[in-house]
Amino acid sequence: MASVNKVILVGNCGRDPEIRYLPSGQAVANVSVATSSRRKDKNTGETIEDTQWHRVTFYDRLAEIAGEYVRKGRPIYVEGRLKYGKYTDQSGVEKNTVDIVATELQLLGGREGMGGPSEGDEGSAPPPARRPAPAPRATAPAARQAPAPRPASGFDDMDDDIPF
Repeated sequence: MASVNKVILVGNCGRDPEIRYLPSGQAVANVSVATSSRRKDKNTGETIEDTQWHRVTFYDRLAEIAGEYVRKGRPIYVEGRLKYGKYTDQSGVEKNTVDIVATELQLLGGREGMGGPSEGDEGSAPPPARRPAPAPRATAPAARQAPAPRPASGFDDMDDDIPF
């Protein structure tokens, strides 16, 4: 029987990625991602926010991309698989870990903060300006006004009656 180990997270980065390189030259980036859910307490009616922190690991080219573009506070979409592990802490207590090994990454939100390593530069270009809509012109009475020319779209011979 086939099995599936898949995780999808949409959350905010809790810190900038830590990038390191293995002796083989393989890039590895680690980041923490916060996901939140809200619910109302039945007794008090108060809204309670529950935040979960996830450790995410990126490898190879995805690690380099994460290191260049992912920043603390930035919303991201991550797809990957769960990886369980154990380690012994300094006091000799065995601890369990759960990591997400990412296979996909999408940056969410706008293009702000897309500057990569030189993001701190204040000389970045402003967002593209939107052109305001032209003000409506005063029109002549319909009898005297010539019909506006229609752009040649290739659909002039079709009926305007759409059957659906």
